[in-house]
Parts: sequence; C-alpha cells; structure tokens
Amino acid sequence: MRGMTDLVSASRFLSLILRHRPDLIGLSLDAAGWAEIEALIRLSLAHRPLTRDLIEAVVAGSDKQRFAISEDGLRIRANQGHSIAVDLALQIVAPPERLYHGTAARSVDAIRREGLLRRNRHHVHLSADTDTAMRVGARHGKPVVLTIRAAEMAAAGHVFRRSANGVWLADAVPVGFIDFGDA
Repeated sequence: MRGMTDLVSASRFLSLILRHRPDLIGLSLDAAGWAEIEALIRLSLAHRPLTRDLIEAVVAGSDKQRFAISEDGLRIRANQGHSIAVDLALQIVAPPERLYHGTAARSVDAIRREGLLRRNRHHVHLSADTDTAMRVGARHGKPVVLTIRAAEMAAAGHVFRRSANGVWLADAVPVGFIDFGDA
C-alpha cells in the first residue's frame, strides 16, 4: 500500500496540472479538460514522477472524486475547479431546495457585500450537505457554513450544474439568496 504522503503529494500535483497549470510540464488538455495519461506520465518525470498505478490510486482513493479517468482508460481530467478554460459539458440540473457553501469566517463580510463570486474559477462551488461544506470551509480557516436558497435562485433564472463528483456549480450567488445564520 502506498504511503498517504505519496498519494496526497500526487493528488496535489495532479490538481495543479489538470486544473490550473498544464503548461508547467508542457501538457496539453483538450477542450473538455482531458489529458492523455501516457503524456502526463512522460512529462511529469522531471517534476513529480507519476506512474499509472499511482494515478489510479489517487483517482480511486479521492474522497472528493477530484479526477476522472475516461472509459477507455487512456485519459484523465479534473472534475471541476479549473482556473483555465475548459468545457466540462455539464448539463443544467434543477437544484434541491437548499445547498451549502463552506468558507472561512474572515470571508463573511465580503460575501455579505458581494455575494458569492467565482473569482478565478469557472463556478462557485456548493455542497449538498453541511458536513461537506464544513470540511471545505475548514481548509480556509475557521469554518462557516452558509445556506443557499437554491430552488429560489433557480426559479429566478439562475443556472445550476452538478459535476461528476456531486459538487453543485453556479456562476454566482447573489446576497439575496444567502442565509448567513449566526455568521
């Protein structure tokens, strides 16, 4: 069994390359964000050596299902979270009544003023449950979970998509649809 450190390191490297900086190793992604696994392995050698077994272990072991391997087993991509132009071809989906957004307490004042903005990502990421949102928020500091009135947003014409790993995506969330609770 691989050491946890090795898997975490490989996952972080794959996130960097497949979401943000394929150019760092000279990798090409297609319009949908897919990269040839053999090219990824070859080009990563000088930076963070990868093997097919390690890549498959990262994909299989990711609790957030950050990556997907194509049905033919030849390509890999990040499921969401890109800061580079990719078209994941995600269908518009009607959201549940409520979704949740985990953030750091220090961000709440800005969110009260501006709503949730995608910043350098393609979408605002939302969770279907508070536990996931809490874990996401904790990555950024003292966590706060905001409740999004998603069904109301959709009724007002806002579009929602859901990635392959269950993350809900919106272009933005206006302040009027956010319940701040005790935040």
